[in-house]
Amino acid sequence: MQLRVGYELIYYCPQDVPMILLVNIHYSRASDIVVPDYLTTDPSIPFAAYRDGFGNWCNRLLAPAGRLRLKADGIIRDSGQPDEFAPDAKQHAVEELPEETLVFLLGSRYCETDLLSDTAWRLFESARPGWWRVQAICDYVHKHIAFDYQSARATRSASQAYEERIGVCRDYAHLAIAFCRCMNIPARYCTGYLGDMGTPPPWGVGDFAAWIEVYLGGRWYTFDPRNNVRRIARVLMARGRDASDVAIVTTFGPNTLESFKVWTDEIPGPSV
Repeated sequence: MQLRVGYELIYYCPQDVPMILLVNIHYSRASDIVVPDYLTTDPSIPFAAYRDGFGNWCNRLLAPAGRLRLKADGIIRDSGQPDEFAPDAKQHAVEELPEETLVFLLGSRYCETDLLSDTAWRLFESARPGWWRVQAICDYVHKHIAFDYQSARATRSASQAYEERIGVCRDYAHLAIAFCRCMNIPARYCTGYLGDMGTPPPWGVGDFAAWIEVYLGGRWYTFDPRNNVRRIARVLMARGRDASDVAIVTTFGPNTLESFKVWTDEIPGPSV
């Protein structure tokens, strides 16, 4: 199958404002890209690109005073297969983990392992280690938090999501990540496109999505505590410790987001 993915963000800035954007399809999907999702700006302005410490592709620009439109529109091939299911994937002892996974055991801005450790062990100590412990965590988070887009708050942390029992996909991801780390399972935050293909209508307004990856059995696996079902057509953009590492746009000055549109649509017809 082929997917058309993209976004249009319109900002108003009363003065020049530096910005960093993580809005490109992740390099791990490069061979699937049919039409590149090049960032374009209106008015046309120069920008630079670099890779951050997690390997994500970042765009850096200086938004001029006034209105700025940021847009991309690409096409990507997808297998149409659901997220992988590996019930025998084992949990590693901490001393066996590769060094590059250890940072994803630590507390971070939105995932306060110190505040949630006792709760995690009380809830999940008896769960079968490995895949089924992670699934137990996702089951719990999926039921514990009520989804409410109107309640979205950029400052809500995992411990606050646990206490408030309300949030959006990033809150589900943060709480599940924090619980996994408390149980000595490396977990990282992912952001990207996730369309409604394969799900019954009515469908929501287009948006970017958040999910998690956990390290089990020598590799990373995808889990989605928000939806808690295996989904198709998931297109990764960036990975990090939590949302602070992979914000779609980070701004360094006053601005107003006037318009926000995201699309992830299946293209009818045979794949090329």
